[in-house]
This record gives sequence, C-alpha cells and structure tokens, in this order.
Amino acid sequence: MGLNFTHETLGQRLYFGSGKAATNVAEEVARQGASKVMLVASSLESESVRIATSLISIALTCDNVAQHVPIENAQAARKAATDNDIDLLISVGGGSTTGLAKAIALTTGTPILAVATTYAGSEATNVWGLTQGTRKTTGSNNKVLPVAIVYDAQLTYSLPVELSISSGMNAIAHSIDSMWAPRADPINQVLAAEGIRALASGLPMILKNPLSKKGREEALYGAYLSAVSFASAGSGMHHKICHVLGGTYRLPHAQTHAAVLPYVLAFNAPFASEANQRIAYALGASSGLEGLNLLRAVLDVPAGLKDLGFDESNIEEACEIIFPLIPESNPRRVSREDLLQLLHAAWAGEPPASNDER
Repeated sequence: MGLNFTHETLGQRLYFGSGKAATNVAEEVARQGASKVMLVASSLESESVRIATSLISIALTCDNVAQHVPIENAQAARKAATDNDIDLLISVGGGSTTGLAKAIALTTGTPILAVATTYAGSEATNVWGLTQGTRKTTGSNNKVLPVAIVYDAQLTYSLPVELSISSGMNAIAHSIDSMWAPRADPINQVLAAEGIRALASGLPMILKNPLSKKGREEALYGAYLSAVSFASAGSGMHHKICHVLGGTYRLPHAQTHAAVLPYVLAFNAPFASEANQRIAYALGASSGLEGLNLLRAVLDVPAGLKDLGFDESNIEEACEIIFPLIPESNPRRVSREDLLQLLHAAWAGEPPASNDER
C-alpha cells in the first residue's frame, strides 16, 4: 500500500540563539511594524522580561497569568488590549502565559510574538484552551498561532530542575500522542521522533547540571519539534485525558501529562507497532514503553496522579467526561472499562506493563 496523506505545515518564524533574546525580539517587533506592544507575563518572569524586552518599548503589561486560562482572566486581558489599541502581543513565559496571549488573539486577531522560558511548546501550536468553572474547552484556530517564536536557552536557566523535567515530559507527551493522533502522518511522525530523541538527550543533562547550555538547547529544540508535530497531528487520547484532568480538577498541567503518559503508551503501543518502533528507536530501547520507563526512572518523575492531589473518588466522574472525547482514530478501541482501568492505574502510579503485541 502506497503513501496517501494530507499534511499541513503551519507558518511562523523561529529565532533560536542563546543570549540573543533581546536582539531577536527587537528584530521581530520592527518586522511587524508594531507601535503599541502589550506584554503578557507573570511577575515571576521579571528577569526574563527584563532581558527579552530591553531593546523595545512596552505600552501595556498584563500579568494576570493562571494555569488553564480562566475565562475571567481572558476577558479582562482582551478588554485591555482593545481599549489600548494594542497591535502586537509579546508573551514571555510558559504554556499558561502563551495561553493567555492566545485567548486575546482569538477574539482580537492581534499577532503574538512568543518568548518561551519552558518546554511547554504552546508557542508552536494553533491550539487554544479556556476554562470556565470546572470545564476546560480547547480548540484550534490559526489566529492564535504566534507569528514568531524566540528561543534563548539562557532564559530557561532559572526554571527549577523539577519543573524543567515535568515540562520536558509534557513535550515528550506531545510527540508520543502525535504518533496516532487524528491527523498523524509520516512527516509529523518523523518530527515527533526527533523531538523525543532530543528531549531524552537534553533532560538528563539538565538534571546533572541545570546550567548546561547543551542540555537546555537540546530540550528547547526537542520541545519545538514536539509541539510542531502535535499541532500538525492533532490532539490524541493522551491530551484528551489530561485536558479534562487539568481543567476540571485543577491539576498542574505538565506534571499531569508526565504522570498519565506511560499508561496511554502501554495501552496503545501493542496496537500501533510502527509508532512503537519509532518511539523505541528515539529512546534507544527495544520498545517505546521500556524506553519511557527507563527515562522516567533516570529523571525521577513523580509516578501517580495521587501524588498530584487527584482524589481517587473523582475517577468515575472524570471517565464520564473524557470518554466521549477519545478520538476514533485511536489505534485501539477504548471502552469505558478500559478508561477506568487506565485512570486507576495512573492514579496509583504503579509502573505500567505493556500487553502482548497484537
């Protein structure tokens, strides 16, 4: 059977260079011809903001950043941008910060320049998310895709090792989910595999030396590839689970992805042999799950959802919310009982074992 697929590559400019954030930000602001720039950044990012924006003028600052982008925060930020005739958004931070900038862009159409300080990857996707009450809604729209990204490994040095590892595991989840997401194809699978390889190379370096330039650059490079593959392939079973857990139960985003990932991989891999081989090769192991478990052991990743504060009594409710969202493209048919078992296993944190190849 020959190759037969449709692939779309999203268009954006990428600036990659350690110590070059300020000059690259200034270059893109000039390229955009922006005169009224709105900065979106948490107060915790003050040093990265100082460095990245040292050569430009900021007209307005929005620091009301929160995980999963509460709709109230988005509405206030949209009003501020509109009232002040903002013509460019600059986000400096991780996924929550980029997410707030995207929420503004979704309704205003204002372009985004994203300066990434974590490995979240949101800056390279056209995916947005908003939370109202206990429900998180996600979607895709090219209006929220940043027109440009600035990566500077030096801006990630202050990211604590524990958060660096969980953020990196979140990026690996983007890649693994891309292997069987609704629009998976040979191109985004290749990008995903290289993303896994780079992250698996860089994260142990960061654990050993948080100021490792090579480790930080490898992780940023891998996170970008993972996000590009995810944006192209779409949201698979893993992301549907984690978006519900995060948005409904206020679990930490990256850590939730890190905890759930091996259980989804164990569930799907026996029914997706080619994808499993790609993941295994990227991790230098005989199977994808073996490689992921070895990497998690090296990085000492928190094992279960119970360690993140998720109450086992919520599993039944979570299952009912998640089940209708599982893509039909998932390589293995999923029953409610399957999903319940997966969630219980992910809650307990026992190392998953793969089923026999089918």
